[in-house]
Amino acid sequence: MAIHLDVQIATRADNIPAESEFRRWADGIATPGADETACLRIVDREEARALNHRYRQVDKPTNVLAFPASLPEEVDLHFLGDVVICAPLVMEEALTQEKAAADHWAHLLVHGILHLQGYAHDEADKAEEMEALETTILDKLGVANPY
Repeated sequence: MAIHLDVQIATRADNIPAESEFRRWADGIATPGADETACLRIVDREEARALNHRYRQVDKPTNVLAFPASLPEEVDLHFLGDVVICAPLVMEEALTQEKAAADHWAHLLVHGILHLQGYAHDEADKAEEMEALETTILDKLGVANPY
């Protein structure tokens, strides 16, 4: 099944991929069962810092945040949650890591959506599983292994 992506651009940063690219990347992520929806919000440093501080108690911007939805069982929506990506950091990281910017955008979107699906990397075995899945998805999208 597919992931339907609602894209919100909340920054004036340059070089943000087209919404169609984000949707194409999201379509490459398998879903168990029904179609699901997620929201992607592209932000500037200030909003990324504020969200990171509020929800993770880290007072600096980060490249990607994921906020899984927690809906009551009786609500029949297949909403995964929200992914927030900081545009300026993506561009800086792509440059310093010598990656194609589009590939880094794709990786962070896939990474964020996998977090919405319950994957984590807080322990070595979980990180290994998540990174392997990311690499497989990205390969199908034509994106090189980011690790």
